[in-house]
Amino acid sequence: MAAHPADTRWMRLALSLGRRGMGRTWPNPAVGCVIVKDGHVVGRGWTQKGGRPHAETMALAQAGDTAQDATAYVTLEPCAHHGKTPPCVDALIAAKIARVVTALADPDPRVAGEGHAMLTAAGIEVETGCLKTQATDDHAGFLKRVTQSLPFITLKLATSFDGRIATASGESRWITGVAARRLVQLERAKHDAVLIGSGTAKADDPMLNVRDLGPMAQPVRVVCDTKLSSNPAGKLGQSANQSPVWMCHGPKADVTKWQVTGARLIACAATKGGHLNLTDTLQTLASQGLTRIFCEGGGQLAASLLAENLVDQLIGFTAGLTLGANGTPSIAALPNQSLTDYSRFTLTESRQIGPDLMHIWRKA
Repeated sequence: MAAHPADTRWMRLALSLGRRGMGRTWPNPAVGCVIVKDGHVVGRGWTQKGGRPHAETMALAQAGDTAQDATAYVTLEPCAHHGKTPPCVDALIAAKIARVVTALADPDPRVAGEGHAMLTAAGIEVETGCLKTQATDDHAGFLKRVTQSLPFITLKLATSFDGRIATASGESRWITGVAARRLVQLERAKHDAVLIGSGTAKADDPMLNVRDLGPMAQPVRVVCDTKLSSNPAGKLGQSANQSPVWMCHGPKADVTKWQVTGARLIACAATKGGHLNLTDTLQTLASQGLTRIFCEGGGQLAASLLAENLVDQLIGFTAGLTLGANGTPSIAALPNQSLTDYSRFTLTESRQIGPDLMHIWRKA
């Protein structure tokens, strides 16, 4: 059944509020909530940094007594379990909300329809599925972590028109323009973590922080480094006490030099070839609460993630120059296989960013 136009309007607002929490609420989902009475917003909220307070709590606090007989629009089924805070369902019932409209059910086994059932049992009208597709996209990281024990992986590629990330001599700054690079900063801010491989850590000595956007919560900076061969005296090691750095390493790595930096050292399984087992690595990161990870290279890590079908979204920034076959390719060699066996992605958005083209693709 199609949603009522008014419900769509208010749910769209709730979704926009929820997006304000992206990258800040893990391991909790970035939920938005709007409380409406007589056609007017009387309360609104979104999940706060660290996952609490929840969106419903924030909106109910703003609405106060006017929440009675109002409608609450929530982008995910309200929680029904006791954690560090009481269930949001109890708060909605206590506020005497008359109707709750949600975008989708929560697959978390601690909720899984129980929130909706408790509201219905309390005499509150419940409708779900309003803007479900949009909400599923927004909550993709949380949903994947809960249902597959894996984080949602976005692979970013900033390349020349012919898919190169550096000249033959290794020069790469800057292929794309200022506007594209600024948008990359925003994408970092919207994700829980930024991920690179040891090759990029050694070659670029990056900070991987969010810059030039004002005061922002910083993502976790994650390096896949089987042997912990990255320089602990580099920018990541030097700043690990100010902003989190997680080093994912193999079981035989010498952790001595990195232990003194303040970085978190995470032992992960290795393959027979001696490389990190990326599925195990991402499962480990998910178990630590990460839901959305922004991968920025390099080419070998990108190829490995694609080869293991672990990439959920591609974000490409393509510049109007060509570097030729002797330039560095954006993705290293992939296994030889039939064309039908390669992962397919569907274009969801494309637009000009300064002089460059941004294009976003979701796994088909």
